[in-house]
Amino acid sequence: MNKLNRITIKPDLCLGQPTIRGMRITVSVILKMLGSGKSIEDVIEAYPELDTEDVRQAIQYAAWLASDQIQAFPN
Repeated sequence: MNKLNRITIKPDLCLGQPTIRGMRITVSVILKMLGSGKSIEDVIEAYPELDTEDVRQAIQYAAWLASDQIQAFPN
């Protein structure tokens, strides 16, 4: 995986949730916006301090987390 150098986790910032570049914009806020149908451009319009790479790394971080979760489902 490429380096996720824009994702920061600090215990004293946003209750330790992953944020973008130490700002008070959490990865989960970005993902919720995208998941509700907003575009990357919509996210950047809502948070002009972000850029496309910030959003891309938020998605990449979520994919990395999801790939680490293995669940067995009963047949």
